[in-house]
Amino acid sequence: MAAIRKIILGLIPADGIGREVVPAAVRMMKNLPAKHNLQFDFVDLDAGWGTFERTGVALPEKTVERLKTECNAALFGAVQSPTHKVAGYSSPIVALRKLLGLYANVRPVKSLANTKGKTVDMVIVRENTECLYIKEERMVVETPGRRVSEAIRRISEEASVKIGKMAYQIALSRQRIRDAGAASIHSKPNVTIIHKSNVMSVTDGLFRESCRYAQTLDPAFASVSVDEQIVDSMVYRLFREPQCFDVVVAPNLYGDILSDGAASLIGSLGLVPSANVGDDFVMSEPVHGSAPDIAGRGIANPVATFRSVALMLEFMGHQEAAADIYRAVDSVLMEGKVLTPDLGGKSGTNEITDAVIAKMN
Repeated sequence: MAAIRKIILGLIPADGIGREVVPAAVRMMKNLPAKHNLQFDFVDLDAGWGTFERTGVALPEKTVERLKTECNAALFGAVQSPTHKVAGYSSPIVALRKLLGLYANVRPVKSLANTKGKTVDMVIVRENTECLYIKEERMVVETPGRRVSEAIRRISEEASVKIGKMAYQIALSRQRIRDAGAASIHSKPNVTIIHKSNVMSVTDGLFRESCRYAQTLDPAFASVSVDEQIVDSMVYRLFREPQCFDVVVAPNLYGDILSDGAASLIGSLGLVPSANVGDDFVMSEPVHGSAPDIAGRGIANPVATFRSVALMLEFMGHQEAAADIYRAVDSVLMEGKVLTPDLGGKSGTNEITDAVIAKMN
């Protein structure tokens, strides 16, 4: 019998419906089939706007310390941000990405087989530390009517190679998930490199070259086919023929824009997972916000959180367990009998959780 594999998972429900979908995910994880030999130990942690209101700190040092010393992964719920500037408050999720070295934002976007419209089954891999998001801006000329501002766009070989390697690793992982029986429109792994090197030959040229070089660093990557797409034509193709794309890797700004655009192709944000990934740690989070208008009503859609857990398991090497979650979720959604209001149904969080657990066993 295979040895039990332990996952020590930091739980940060944070705000709003995060406090409903994270417990639902915990219940789902506790009901994973025994054949996967996974044991979860859960560490409850605080962060978010509610924590700030209680303590004056949005991300307590104790939370960061316990994530670093006790946990090997984390699940973040949702953070509620004030609509106006509040002295001393800053987003805990942004801070965690930096403090934990989570240099990649990974967002799978997948439509269902019975969904009307374009078929989508892609992962957008966004470099998370550079580009214009280093936020080095200045006003060069401040004369009224003649003001000129500048922003530095930083692309490094080191960061670009790292994100390129991750894209190839994800492509191979997705293929293992497909081989384990998960439904997909793709039969072979592919990576598309996004750039604008025809205009920005130095910065985007370096990104393109680095991602190409990353494929040479592991013999296993040779089985991944690679192509390129200029970012503006990528936007065009994203909406016209999204079925062509498997794994898409992009600099920070392009990845931000493309991932939001891709999410719009499948409808509800309650379906879209994401993960913030580093070399030794993964923090998954559903893409949806805290949804204060429905918080506490028991109707929040936990599907994005379930898929975020599956994504976390993929990065931790548990592809078969991830495939079981994906299959169960897809089966419930395709049957259409148990759906939350955002998907046109009348079921609640507990009902859809029960349905997914039933499909896994």
